[in-house]
This record gives sequence, structure tokens and C-alpha cells, in this order.
Amino acid sequence: MKKYLLFLFIPFLFLTSCSQSDEPIPEVVNEKTLFMYLPWSSNLTSYFNQNIKDMESCIEKMGGLHNERVIVFISNTSTEASLFEIKFENGKCRRENIKPYSDLAFTTENGITQILNDVISYAPAKRYSMIIGCHGMGWLPVKSNKASRSKEKFHWDYTDRPLTRYFGGTTSDFQTDISILSAAIENTGVKMEYILFDDCYMASIEVAYELKDVADYLIASTCEVMAYGMPYASMGKYLLGTPDYEEICDVFHEFYSNYSVPCGTLSVTNLSKIEEMASFIKQVNSIYSFDDSRRKQLQNLDGYSPTIFYDFGDYINLMLEQNAAPESMKNEFEMRLNSLVPYKTNTAQFYTATRGPLNLNRYSGITTSDPSISQMAADKNKTKWYYATH
Repeated sequence: MKKYLLFLFIPFLFLTSCSQSDEPIPEVVNEKTLFMYLPWSSNLTSYFNQNIKDMESCIEKMGGLHNERVIVFISNTSTEASLFEIKFENGKCRRENIKPYSDLAFTTENGITQILNDVISYAPAKRYSMIIGCHGMGWLPVKSNKASRSKEKFHWDYTDRPLTRYFGGTTSDFQTDISILSAAIENTGVKMEYILFDDCYMASIEVAYELKDVADYLIASTCEVMAYGMPYASMGKYLLGTPDYEEICDVFHEFYSNYSVPCGTLSVTNLSKIEEMASFIKQVNSIYSFDDSRRKQLQNLDGYSPTIFYDFGDYINLMLEQNAAPESMKNEFEMRLNSLVPYKTNTAQFYTATRGPLNLNRYSGITTSDPSISQMAADKNKTKWYYATH
């Protein structure tokens, strides 16, 4: 299967030279700014550095940037971070330091807002895109992860097998709720062209609904992402310039089909279509209910027990089938799902640190925790998606 991915941009301010006139010097605003946000993630720093090198390699192969800028934020320790720009000169990339950060509350709304405002101020543009690299756990609130620490083993706790990613660090002190990220972006007044999560489990209907007002597209994985992350050396050119989501997915699939652990899932969600889907699902939920006895028939997309993330398309299709819904309703759901997730790709198996590779039989490119009975998903009825659909 093949589909497509996403990419980011970050703008830049230019001043034209002036003649000997009293007219103000006009601003030439950069077309796009791509922002790579790599907060403290405990054990992923070396992989982040490789991601940056891969993006630089891509820019060099492209012969430089074209009316766009690439800004990078990276935390090298839990309290120290830096903001720099990737510049292209004489056929090579170099890094120009912009600002150091010390003891900034990186995971708070104010902290992320400050970082984003620094990027916008330094590299203003017509369009912005954002790549977020770290560990990830979908929509789950940080407090639920913290409360489960005594009884749950998370995928990042396994050190005797291939490492995967999470949104934030491996402890709650360095993890960020998706609602905090959304609020921080909204505070800037900017709407991202896309947000690419280079993290586990972020292609979730709950996450997508939370971000619908601050981004046009969501690029993410339904499952765990190998620690290497996105193959920016080959994918970067489709994230820069005009995003080519299909190529993003194709490049991802080719890379992970030949990776040492040949497992990977990626999808692109059109966030402008999610309100229409929410209205439809609210109608479905008002008429039908899911038969919990058939939960084990659903396609799970994690290695947890009980499952936290189920395939959204499989869940709704099975509910409609259980209740003998009319064909017109089934067809409408498929139409809306294809519109919501226009691009997606997957290997035959997906990887889980807890249980190793698992077969992927049905894949819609987006997950839901609605049928989950996991204690970790206990707050599912407090998400904006739940309120919009029940």
C-alpha cells in the first residue's frame, strides 16, 4: 500500500536594498518556514542529531533552499536547549545560532509559546510547518501515564530490544499533553500548514480533533515509530517547498520496508474534514452501540494489554456491520474516511516493543481509543473528540 506524508515550512524576513529615496524599505517575507522541534526526550538525542544531519544532506542534494528557511530547536539536556538555523552556502549546510535556552519550562504552554514566537519573529513567513520529534503516546494525558507508572510498563521502558519514540521524555516531567501543544500554537496566531509527528501513536482521531484549529494536515504514525525516525535525507525534499504527501508516504514505505526492523505505518490526515466526520460519528453513536464481546476482532495497533489504540476504520465498520446498518451509511463512512485520510502507507507488520512485530490486517491510517477498556485510556470521555461525537 502507498500513500503520502507531510512536511513543514518556516518563513524568513528579507529587507530589500533601497535607493536614495525617503520611501520605507519594503519587507520581503519568506514564503515558508519549516520548524524542527526536538525537545528533551532522554534517550533520543543521538537520533535527533542524525535527523538534523539527514535534513542537511537533503538540502545539499537539492542545491539549497528556495525562499524558505529551516529552524531547529533541540534540547541537549533536560534544562539546556538551543535554537539555530540551517543555512546553505557554497554547496554546504552550516548552522547559525539564534538563541540559547536555559531552564525554560519546555513542556508548558508558555514555554512552547515562547519558542514558537521566537521562530516566527526570527523567520517570518507566509506559511509555517512543524516537525515534532520525540517519544509519543497519542492523546493520553500525562497524568494518566504518571498514575500508571507503578503498574504499567511502557514501550520506552524496554531496553533489550529496538528503541522507539514517545511525545516528550520518558518521565512525566518532560512530556507534553496534546492540548498544551494546541494551545501554544493557537497563542501565536499561526496555523501550521502541517504538523509532522516523528513520534509513536500520534495518528489518532482524538489527536487530530484536538489540532483541527491549529494545522491543516497531520502527518503521523498509528503505531510505534522506530527510534531512527523519518528518513529525512530522502523525504525532506517533499516536506520542503510544496508538500507532496503521497511521495512522503512512498519514501517512508520504501525506507522501512528495507529497514533492519521492516515495520512502519504513516498517514496524512486532512484536518479540514474532521468536523464532518465528527458529525457523522455522532449520528452513528446516537443510533448504534458497539458489541463489546467482539472487541477482540478489532485490529489493534499497539502492543498493550488491554489495547489502547484500535484502528478507527475497523471499529466503525464493525459497529455498522453488527447493527446491520444500511449500505448507504457504510458507503458514506468510507467516503468520509477516504476524505479525512487521503494518504496512508503501511508494511505487512507493525512493531511493538512489548510484543515484537504483529500482523497488520486492516489499516485505515488513524486510530481511536473509543472501544478501549484500558485504565490508561480512562480519560477518553474527556477528549474533545468524545464530546463532539457522543
